[in-house]
Amino acid sequence: MIEIKNLTKQFQNETAITYSDITFETGKSYMLLGASGCGKSTLLNIIAGILSPTSGEVLIDSQNMTEKSQKEKDKFRIKNIGYIFQDFKLINDMSVMDNINILKLEGVDTSCAPEILKSLGIYEKKSAKVKHLSGGQKQRVAIARAIVKMPDIILADEPTGNLNFAIGEEVIKSLSEISKGKTLIAVTHDDRLAKYFDCVIDMNKMTSGIVDIIPEKGADL
Repeated sequence: MIEIKNLTKQFQNETAITYSDITFETGKSYMLLGASGCGKSTLLNIIAGILSPTSGEVLIDSQNMTEKSQKEKDKFRIKNIGYIFQDFKLINDMSVMDNINILKLEGVDTSCAPEILKSLGIYEKKSAKVKHLSGGQKQRVAIARAIVKMPDIILADEPTGNLNFAIGEEVIKSLSEISKGKTLIAVTHDDRLAKYFDCVIDMNKMTSGIVDIIPEKGADL
């Protein structure tokens, strides 16, 4: 369970974001929906421990992450959080499998990688260099790398932002299926994907003091 309490983030350009209190329940999938600049990615980065809030708390399974040192946050993220970045952060001149196996340097057991790649439909590309893959295939590699360590929490920042809708929808279907039983929080601006999530949160309202949650898959927005 992830709890957000009295959270604010002040940036050097004097922009400030204040978030309503909210709890992300274990085993559910959440879509953070909203316009660019409303604080979606910032919230994801604070939960991941990449950014520190100006004030407030982030509790993960009752652990106050905001009280931990950066080293402790990084260690927790490596062990417990799978992060899917908008720009993939893959190494283009390395193969698909090597991009996943690089996690061994962080002590991650990647032995389940072949099965994950099979479930995502890209096992046949395991030896191909990333630079030769399509956008959708790269996104699936990024998903595989994020979940190979079997994290309890999966964070996805605009996982379909660089893809057309048809390919993006297939990626979200795969991500939703492979994240069952875990806490999935995905940032997007495309409300057409809402039906693949348990809950949809309107971030435009959440940063204005309101939490607006649609708690049904397939709900109309």
